Amino acid sequence: MPLPWLLTPEPDVFRGKFLVPDALPDRLSYREPLRRRLRVRFAGEWIADSEDVVLLHTPVRFPVAYFPASDVRLEVLEFRQRTTLHPDLGKTAWFAVRVGDRVHEGAAWQHVRPPAHAAEFADLVAFSWRAMDGFQEENERITAHAADPYHRVDVRNASREVLVEVDGRVVAKSRRSRVLYESDREPQWYLPRADVDETALSEETLRTRCPYKGVATYYAIGGQSGAAWSYVDPPAESAAVAGFVAFDPNKLGVYVDGKRLHHTLGRGGAKTGLDRAFVSGR
Repeated sequence: MPLPWLLTPEPDVFRGKFLVPDALPDRLSYREPLRRRLRVRFAGEWIADSEDVVLLHTPVRFPVAYFPASDVRLEVLEFRQRTTLHPDLGKTAWFAVRVGDRVHEGAAWQHVRPPAHAAEFADLVAFSWRAMDGFQEENERITAHAADPYHRVDVRNASREVLVEVDGRVVAKSRRSRVLYESDREPQWYLPRADVDETALSEETLRTRCPYKGVATYYAIGGQSGAAWSYVDPPAESAAVAGFVAFDPNKLGVYVDGKRLHHTLGRGGAKTGLDRAFVSGR
């Protein structure tokens, strides 16, 4: 389970529990070094490049990457006299990012008056993941948000019978599926396309991005939007499910050895953080 989930003491948020005699604080935040080189690209230029990036973990949110100001091209930042209040780090100043004729409003921020116990954040700068052209760890692009070092993905071959149906119609049936185990989600079964009735799948325009699985293409089935999805070119840790199709057991009948699945944790994961919540005009 990724660290951000463990920073929330609410018992219904996760399956485990803290073995402590006293109640935990209502809110916990945690910082740690990323220990990887991370770069930011905008308008065809690298505007930040650092091996000293700091990850900020806050409750049930994706981690956010902060760059030392000394590793950022500060001349591309333009302050717009807009500030907000962060619940842990206090007053936050927002900047437009400009390179040449291209400008993106509200695309970077800095905590200008953090509390004493987090004073280091006054010298750190973060960027909106959606506003930038791309983030790279060395030469590999990271999509969606900063990767959580506590998040794990494992894929295993399985020979159990997996059957998918909707309104009595068998959409897929296989004994050569691959089950993907992911830290904050229930096991998800991926079936080879040769075992899927693709006439039942209607491709949608929806795409989602994940640093651990890549870009997902979604399909409607039997009038159910987002009932299935597939990753065409996932990163190495999820490469075994490339081209395979997964099905939402809360929208379709998905059975493993005759037992119907129903997910209670869902596929929502952590909530959007500042680096993904960019809104033009901030």
